[in-house]
Amino acid sequence: MNELEILQNYWWFLITVLGAVLVFMLFVQGGQTMLFGKTSGEERQLMVNSLGRKWELTYTVLVVFGGAMFASFPLFYSTSFGGAYWLWMLILLSFVLQAVSYEFRLRKGNLYGTGTYDTFLFFNGLIGCVLLGVAVGTMFFGGDFTVVKKQLLTPQQPFISQWGPEHGFREICNLRNLLLGFTIFFLARTQASLYFINNIRGGKDFSDSMRKNTLWNGLIFVVLFLGFLAVLFLSYGVQQQPDGDMYIRTNLYWHNLWSCWWIPVVLLLGVVLVLYGIGRTVASDSWTKGIWFSGLGTICAVIGLLSLIGYNNTSYLPSLTDTNSSLTLANSSSSEFTLTVMSWVSAAIPVVAVYIAWVWYKMNRKPIDSEGLKNDGHEY
Repeated sequence: MNELEILQNYWWFLITVLGAVLVFMLFVQGGQTMLFGKTSGEERQLMVNSLGRKWELTYTVLVVFGGAMFASFPLFYSTSFGGAYWLWMLILLSFVLQAVSYEFRLRKGNLYGTGTYDTFLFFNGLIGCVLLGVAVGTMFFGGDFTVVKKQLLTPQQPFISQWGPEHGFREICNLRNLLLGFTIFFLARTQASLYFINNIRGGKDFSDSMRKNTLWNGLIFVVLFLGFLAVLFLSYGVQQQPDGDMYIRTNLYWHNLWSCWWIPVVLLLGVVLVLYGIGRTVASDSWTKGIWFSGLGTICAVIGLLSLIGYNNTSYLPSLTDTNSSLTLANSSSSEFTLTVMSWVSAAIPVVAVYIAWVWYKMNRKPIDSEGLKNDGHEY
């Protein structure tokens, strides 16, 4: 393995970590879909303020994930973000509505009422989770695009990648992509329930309600997740051969699972931690630490899943139109010089991670309750 391959593998690992943290942070979106229903106005306000302290972290991780992909694998960025136009525009719209809602929900002179902005938050929670899952699904199951690098020199059409006329709508309607999208959605709702149990002191009725939400959303998530794994391991993948050509291989992701010992270990560890966090929370009326076990498990499981599509010369964005247009680490990365320079910059990641953990600790040091909310200087 030469130095460029080492750098490509290193940056893909960083991408998997960022993607895993993003999936964990989607508990904010999951919680936003739980604002309606049987919760009282006071409980709803507690939930909104609990999520309001974290929503910017989710958005920041999403932006950093996109920036890291642009810097390390720019062909993926231009192909997916630039080609699946409607898919990413709907995702962006949902996050813009989220930012507006937290900013103006309780603003004086609000003409629309809090209900309108709560609806926007619900839209972001549902559409944001499902469509992000769809976007990740294209990395497993492919997209309708072609890549012609030499076309960049054509004055009339100076672009490398070209998608079908639907520009992302076809991918949104793909059942396998939607399966992953709703799997992520119900995982986000499950983790939101766990987070509320840990962060809000709303009384026994509220706690019992969140434990029931954990149970039912957790069960739906487990069923969908098992279905996704079955579909994934039975699906074909695209792999680059030593001669440079792309070949379709049946059950490729199943073979990749066992190609490196640590991938099944990390994936299994993640699944066990998520199930433990859900199971013990449902079984105990007093245990509140489920979000940490489930969150760590989510990060491990997503790292394992994304590793299946990046390593072993596997295409992490297969083309359904032209197999040889499929993207791999080798044919879509930045230059060796760029990856090397960015690797030095990435040395600051542990410092940033420690800072985020410290800020999280400061914000969550005292659980939210009605009395504390009244004395808080800022409400969402």
